[in-house]
Formats: sequence, structure tokens, C-alpha cells
Amino acid sequence: MKFDRKNLPDNVLKRLHYELLLPRLIEEKMLILLRQNKISKWFSGIGQEAIAVGVTQALQPTDYILPMHRNLGVFTGRNVPFDKLFAQWQGTKMGYTKGRDRSFHFGSKEHHIVGMISHLGPQNGVADGIALASKLRSEKTVTAVFNGDGGTSQGDFHEGVNVAAVWDLPVIFVIENNGYGLSTPSHEQFRCLSFVDKAIGYGIEGIQVDGNNILEVYNTVHALAESLRERPRAIILECNTFRMRGHEEASGTKYVPKELMDAWAKKDPVENFEQYLIAESIIDQKYCDDLRIEIRKEIENDLEVAFAEQHPQPNSDDELKDVYAPFSQEVIVPKGNKTEKRYIDAISDGLRQSMERFENLVLMGQDIADYGGVFKITEGFVERFGKDRVRNTPLCESAIVGASLGLSIKGMKSMVEMQFADFVSEGFNQIVNNLAKAHWRWGQHADVVVRMPTGAGTAAGPFHSQSNEAWFFHTPGLKIVYPSNPIDAKGLLCAAIEDPNPVMYFEHKLMYRSIKDFVPDQYYTTEMGKACVVREGSDLSIITYGMGVHWALEVVGDIANCRAEILDLRTLLPWDKEAVMAAVKKTNRVLIFHEDTLTGGIGAEISAWITEHCFAELDAPVVRVASLDTAVPFAPTLENNFLPKIRLKEKIEFLLNF
Repeated sequence: MKFDRKNLPDNVLKRLHYELLLPRLIEEKMLILLRQNKISKWFSGIGQEAIAVGVTQALQPTDYILPMHRNLGVFTGRNVPFDKLFAQWQGTKMGYTKGRDRSFHFGSKEHHIVGMISHLGPQNGVADGIALASKLRSEKTVTAVFNGDGGTSQGDFHEGVNVAAVWDLPVIFVIENNGYGLSTPSHEQFRCLSFVDKAIGYGIEGIQVDGNNILEVYNTVHALAESLRERPRAIILECNTFRMRGHEEASGTKYVPKELMDAWAKKDPVENFEQYLIAESIIDQKYCDDLRIEIRKEIENDLEVAFAEQHPQPNSDDELKDVYAPFSQEVIVPKGNKTEKRYIDAISDGLRQSMERFENLVLMGQDIADYGGVFKITEGFVERFGKDRVRNTPLCESAIVGASLGLSIKGMKSMVEMQFADFVSEGFNQIVNNLAKAHWRWGQHADVVVRMPTGAGTAAGPFHSQSNEAWFFHTPGLKIVYPSNPIDAKGLLCAAIEDPNPVMYFEHKLMYRSIKDFVPDQYYTTEMGKACVVREGSDLSIITYGMGVHWALEVVGDIANCRAEILDLRTLLPWDKEAVMAAVKKTNRVLIFHEDTLTGGIGAEISAWITEHCFAELDAPVVRVASLDTAVPFAPTLENNFLPKIRLKEKIEFLLNF
């Protein structure tokens, strides 16, 4: 292995040696503790330290790094306290996730580190968002995000690189090419000879280095970073290395040919660099021995601190409290003139006034810029706010949702428009595993609104008509709103944008141009989590939301002498239990009505809650009316049969006569 120090002074070389030793000696201790059954699991980076160390030391402390399992050198290089790090691995409360997550699944704003989730690829989109915020603020910072060679097969990697390339974001996509994805060799993972070749397809630079040569990694990344500060752009950096231990220790390495292990053992990054420094008379053996003693002593002392702490005592209130970032909504009461607006106009109005109110708000979505979105909600926004804040996106839903979290990490707000709610499945993982869990896991709020044009009734078929709010209803950490009228559409959208938690905002396409009302012109908010009685009654209570409100009003109006109360939930998560209970007590008969399919719909949860908490108030069984348990059909006759409206009258009469 040839080392080229270029113009690096001795103190920098000695620092790199020290930073290489830290993760190696910690790992050696962890492997001993694993054999002693004192830790539960370990993902070893032995043999790959030069990459994490070289990248970290070459960047500025204010540059964000998004590491993975084998990048201990990122954390030690950013001076993360050993005791807190060890506590994190032990699952004790002193750790960064309070015992809620494992290993490196955490972030630390103080150290400008954002850890991974187990799905491997989603961190690329998050890196894009961090870099986008830095670019918008002209901060001249760089973001580095780590990937294993196996993880590059994921769509999240492609989307993250593609978005960074299109937007010229200062992101270094570090690929640790270590020959295996768990036990699967590279030739079964991909056909390209090197990842540099992939860069060509994205129209960006691709650079390959010896990942075991600390000076080659350090010098390359340092030069790239300085270049990216002046000319932001995306770069793929392929670091060739080898994994000397199993994917995790229980996996072993029996699947690796012995000659391959022997060959790479000779390329050990720590031993080779140390021998080079000794040969250059920069250090000597005594220096190395003394340094090892000093580091091992520090490790033992901090382990003693970490091991002294017990696993956290469970407290359900504390666990529930951290699901959402703290936020107390101050409702802004509507004032001033009112103008007749369609549902779609009210949404556009709320979005525009939120952009005026929050200068750190960025809108992202397909075709939302010059074209104004497929429904024209953002028409004229580019002229008013510019393309930096109103951003057309590639068809990369996962990367864009990930970028929204990255923006939030940097203190910005974002709105992501799904062109149709159906397409959210492409970004599902980012929403339910990153946005929803970030605050509970490591205290990072996700200040994101995902707008969801939803619903059937337009003969658009099974992929443009789904009601999928129940997909997210089951996920702690998300909030869900679903306005049924223009006044709430504006007020709830403004409220959702104010809230620092991730909000799924559902808007029914059929209402866009068919529902009108007089809407306050000025900015205002509607209280989230509060239902609204839209029709007083005493015979039965219809609990519904969205288009169901209008269908219920129409059907009830056609039934003679039917005094039905209609409760519009408006917010689905959290939903208004007090209002539901009041409705049950008032009429003693309940019908839950929604457009989503019956099985597993939100109505099932509300029905179960009523049965559990209000059973004594009921004079009849709780009835649910919903769409058929099929996909949404295309032909209008079939779609009409699918939707629940045609079955509502029969069920109302059943309840009235029970």
C-alpha cells in the first residue's frame, strides 16, 4: 500500500492515526463483550475504518454526515462521548434514543450526524434535504451519506442520487464496496464493474479510491468538499474495501473464500498506516503502545459509566409523550372579509398565505412549479415565491419525502404534494419509518405536510381513486386531517403547516370544484383534533368525514322525519373522542360512514372504541357503512356500486327501526 502525504503536516498524520485507532480498539473491546454476553449484537467495521475516519476528518464539523452500521469512525471522529455511545448500544436511558432503538440508529444535531434506519437506503433522500437547505441558505456546507454496495441496489439509492444530480446538491454519496451484501457476493448484486460507471447515467462525477488507504480517502474527500462548497453538485465516491468479519457477528464469514480473506488481511488500514508513520519517523513503537494504553483506559472508564446504568424503567406516559414533538396550537380566529371560494381555491389560498407567513417553507412535488400542479393549486406560485421554494421534483417520491425530513433537520418546513394519494405508496417507508418515528426515536421533529389528493367518484379507476387514510391511521407519530369544506380546508392546512409534526393532509378531488363556501380572506387556523357537528339531530348520530359529510347530508335530507345528527371528524389522528362520546350519549344510535373500504377502515377502530367505552349508552348495535372490499373500479356504474352512498339509506332505516 502506497501512502502519499502530499503537503500534510506531521500533526495531521498523527491525528489520522489516532482517529483510526479509536474505532479499532473500541471494536476489539466490543467483540470481547459480545463473547461474554454483555452486549447483544455487533456490526463490525474492522478493516474498513479508513473510509469513515478519512471522510469525517476531511470534512468540517458543520458538515452533516449520514453514516451506517460500520462507520464507528464517524461518531468517534465527531467526539461523541464514549459513555453516551456505549449507553446507546446497551439500550439505557443515557443513550441517544433512551433505550428505544439500537446501535447507530440515532442522530445528534450537536455533532451534525444523522444515523440510519434498518432499511439502509432512505438516508440518501434525507441527505438531499439537508444539502438543499444548506444550498438555499448559501452556507457552503457539504453532506456525506454512506451506502454499502448491497444497499445501492435499492430504489432509494437511485432516487437519492437522481434528485441530488438534478438539483445540483452538494452531496457526496460514499459507497463502501466491500464485496458482499451480507452473504451475497457483488456479482449477484449488480452487473457493473464499478460504481463509478453508475455515475455516468446520472450525469455526475464518479471517483474511485482505495478505501483502506487513509491518506487517499482523506485527500480525495478534502479536495472534493472544497470544490463542492464553491460549485454545489452531487458526486459518487466509491471506496474499495473488504468486510473482514460477518455482516453481524452471528453471521460469520464461512461463505468467504480463505484466499480472499488472507489477501485483504494484508491491506489492514490501521496496521499499514501505522507502519508507514513509523518508517517515516513520525511516530515510534513506544508511542503506539502508549497511545493504545491511553485509549483502552478511556474505553474502560466510559464502559464502567455506561454499564452502571440500568435499562430504563418503563413509563407509558413518557413513551406516549415523545411520540409527537411538543406543540400547543394557538388557534388563529378568522377575521375580516369573506369571499366565496371553491374547495380547491381555499387550499391554494391557505398554501399561499402559509408561504408568506413562513419564509422557511419549501413546496415540493411533481409539476407544481410552472405548470401549477395537475389540479392547478400552485398556479402562479413560481412568479410569487420563486423556483427555490416551489420545486418541481423528479418522479422520486421516496427521496422527496426523505428530503422533507432533511429540511426539517435544518430547521425548515416543507410541503410535499403527492400528485395523487395513490402514489404515496412509493414514499410509504419514508413516511411511516422516518417521519413518524424520528421524534420518538431521537428527538428530531419532522416539520412536514404531505398533501394527498384522494377519493373516488371521478371514474379514474383503481390507481387514481383510492381512499388510503387508514394506511397511516395505524402509525404513531403521524397526524391526519381530512377537511370536508372550503373553510376547514384552508384552516386545517394552515394549522398543519404550523404544526412541527408530520401531517397527512387529505383533500377529496371530487370536492375541488363542486363545493363552495364563503371563506375568510385573511390567514386563520382551524383547531386540529376537534370534530364539528354539521347537522343537529336526536334520532341517531352519523360519524363521518370528507365526502361522507356531503353524502350523509344528501341522504338524510331525502328520508322523511329523519332527525339525524351528523358529526364531521375533520381530524382523523388524533380523533375527537369527546365529541364522539357526546354524540353517542345524545342519540344512543351510531352509524359510522366513510368512503374507504369496510375491512380495517377507520370506522372499525371508532366502532371498537364506542363499544368499549360507551356500551351502556347504546340502544342498537354500532353500524358501519363503507365502500366494498375491492379495488376502485373504473366504469361509472361499477364505481357507483363500489361507493357507500347507495347503501347509506338502508342502514339508517335499519338503525331507526331497531
